[in-house]
Amino acid sequence: MGWRDKQSMTEETKKISAEIGEEQPATESAPLENQAPWETELANLRQQLEAKDQEAKNSYDRYVRQLAEAENFKKRNARERDDAIRFANEALLKELLPIIDNLERAIAHAAGGSSGNSLVEGVEMVLKGFLDILSKFGVCQISAIGQPFDPAKHEAMAQVESDQCEPNVVIDELHKGYMFRDRLLRPTLVSVAKAPETKGKKNDIDQVENNPSDD
Repeated sequence: MGWRDKQSMTEETKKISAEIGEEQPATESAPLENQAPWETELANLRQQLEAKDQEAKNSYDRYVRQLAEAENFKKRNARERDDAIRFANEALLKELLPIIDNLERAIAHAAGGSSGNSLVEGVEMVLKGFLDILSKFGVCQISAIGQPFDPAKHEAMAQVESDQCEPNVVIDELHKGYMFRDRLLRPTLVSVAKAPETKGKKNDIDQVENNPSDD
């Protein structure tokens, strides 16, 4: 076969190949099942990473919201606590206002020329109203006269000789004490009885003082 024959066959082959290539469409990317194992694994890892990124974003958003809610709750509690401290005595003060009204009426009634008995009765009513309100809020007077001296509730200001009461018994109050529920609000100032000295003992003491013995 001559050189020209070989060249004609080569050109013919190229021509046939070109025709075949025009008839066949360009191949698309290989489907997933035809991909290499490492490509499939990489695609799965990308999907997992995107899912984790979204999950982390959602968790951060929830954290920010909860942090803001906790801060608002803290501020609201602090504000309510401050208001409770500032207005803790509001209920008590409201209860005392009618007592002040009654006291003013008693004074006005006395200034109008009423008898002293009416004024005393009015003041007694005001005092009773005060005590009723204090009792309503857990404050009560301490009973002292006739009771044994109790240092937890009484404060002794004097000892008085008495043959009518047992020693160490309260016989007088200088001012009343008060309890606030189970806590001492103010002790009662009291005078406490003590046994009177006998005349014989007193005379013996006087004789010793007047005639001291010489060493």
